Amino acid sequence: MSRIVKIEIGRFDYAVAGEFKFFKPGPDGRVTRPSVLVRLTDDNGVIGWGQSVPVPTWTYETVESVLTTLEHYLAEVVIGRDPADFAGLHAAMNTAIRPAFSVGQPLCKAALDLACYDLVGRQRGVPAWQLFGNPGTPVESLTLSWTVASPKWEVIERQLAEGRARGYRNFNIKVGAPQTADYDLALARKVRAFAPDGFLWADANTGYTPAEALAIAPKLRDAGVDVLESPLPPTQVRGYQALKKQGALPVLMDEGIVGPEVATEFIALDMLDGIAMKPARNAGLWPSVQIVNELRERGLMVLGSGLSDPDFSLLASVHLFTWSGLTRPCALNGPQFLADSLFGGALAPKADVLARPAAPGLGFLPDERATACLRPVARL
Repeated sequence: MSRIVKIEIGRFDYAVAGEFKFFKPGPDGRVTRPSVLVRLTDDNGVIGWGQSVPVPTWTYETVESVLTTLEHYLAEVVIGRDPADFAGLHAAMNTAIRPAFSVGQPLCKAALDLACYDLVGRQRGVPAWQLFGNPGTPVESLTLSWTVASPKWEVIERQLAEGRARGYRNFNIKVGAPQTADYDLALARKVRAFAPDGFLWADANTGYTPAEALAIAPKLRDAGVDVLESPLPPTQVRGYQALKKQGALPVLMDEGIVGPEVATEFIALDMLDGIAMKPARNAGLWPSVQIVNELRERGLMVLGSGLSDPDFSLLASVHLFTWSGLTRPCALNGPQFLADSLFGGALAPKADVLARPAAPGLGFLPDERATACLRPVARL
């Protein structure tokens, strides 16, 4: 058994390309996508990298909360552990930062989970996905979906043109507040006409009320939408049940799904037709594999989604979704909205296809900028 003998953390912000409503300018006026890097070292000198990707407009976690939680609460329960004990890792983290209704600070915990999978994969000389268990029918690459998101028609036009120019055939749209229902329907019709044979998925990011969602779901279906993601806040249990019963569109949950226990409860309450999976939000890969396995057993839909993930967080999604055998397009828009990578161009998709790396662990090592931002927070 190896042990984790050193934990390092650091903030790294990525430049953003284009306009995306969830990324706000900082005090200096620049728009960036923040992240927190984690590097673990075992007693043989093998390293593993992980990453947390908080954005307050999506989650209550911030870069500052991730950094302080890693340093002052989680490092002390992770140092000295066997990185291959994934169940024990999550039990220790959930003891240090207790769940409330659901997992406490899942985006923060995801960084350590990813770093352990990267480390163990490198120790054993295998890609991370081979550590997940029975894969079913894995695939070697993912088809990506292009995100169309703006309340301004001129921006929509530019986004569609850019997506086509880069070889994308499938699109996901952002609906709900601050847009009107009429705007959402016009947007759906426009994108469906633009890509008549593509998979079209509408994501409301919890922006509708139950009455609004029930009214618009049949109209979105008639406009050519294939699935409706996160129409309501996850606390609107009866609203989700009504939408599921209505059956106008498959209802996918995202926000609120941050752990296997929550997924099990929402499935039992008949609130959903599937889940738009995000390992970054689900405390990492170990809990996400459990959720995917339950969805498979129940015959429910698994879609691949993300949080505009950079680098290691994006790699984790690629390993999970290829292991899951996903053939529907994945809404992984990090390559669309991020103008930088610690891997150079090694992880760039070819047109709309993103291949899973074959190297051990998550598959890539970062450039020197990653190491430069780190500082040690625990060591043996």
